Amino acid sequence: MSGKRRLRLRRPRGRQEQLAAVLVAAAVATMVVKEAATAWEVVLRGWPLAAALGAAGATALGWRQLRSVRQQRAQAQLLARLQIPLTRIDAMGDAEFEYALRDLLIREGWSARKVGQKGDQSADVLGRHVQWGRIVVQAKHTRVGGKVGSAVMYQVKGTAGPVHRADISVVVTNGGITRDAKAWGDQHQVHWVDRDRLRQWAEEGVPLHTLLRLPARAPRRSAGRRAA
Repeated sequence: MSGKRRLRLRRPRGRQEQLAAVLVAAAVATMVVKEAATAWEVVLRGWPLAAALGAAGATALGWRQLRSVRQQRAQAQLLARLQIPLTRIDAMGDAEFEYALRDLLIREGWSARKVGQKGDQSADVLGRHVQWGRIVVQAKHTRVGGKVGSAVMYQVKGTAGPVHRADISVVVTNGGITRDAKAWGDQHQVHWVDRDRLRQWAEEGVPLHTLLRLPARAPRRSAGRRAA
């Protein structure tokens, strides 16, 4: 005969086989109950530790979030009272000056960020305000007595709208701005902040929109709304 023989189970015969079958079944059931009890005991023993670890993790996460919120509030309160004297500004480097201008914008409710670097296309700080729109700031930190010429105005005018989609463009310096540069900027909507205006803005706390007499703008509509 080829192939494997099938294993066939038969019912116990006689009292001895029936008794043996009952004893085997009882032993198996007892073993299963013991294993289940052991597993449950392990779960019960481990539960307090798992719960404690979970609670500790949740507490740590909550504390970090609370600390982050407190730090953000403290920073916002600090910026709200920010005043920077010109003597301090004069001692800054170029990057520090750009960060200072960013912080002054944040003080007045702008969402601003420093972007100035090589190839920045005449933008050192970009910002946005729900009331006045988008702003691009070109920072010119110079020695006391130095002056910014018309060439800077040309550069800012050429990139503010086409590249940065700005509604407002501003040249800010801790020095002076030539008469021709001021006149050209006034004529072509390139705002300027010279040393005197910077003192009012940074040191005395006069808002930038007040200094520049910025007009309020309607909120930008999405592309979908314009199409509709």
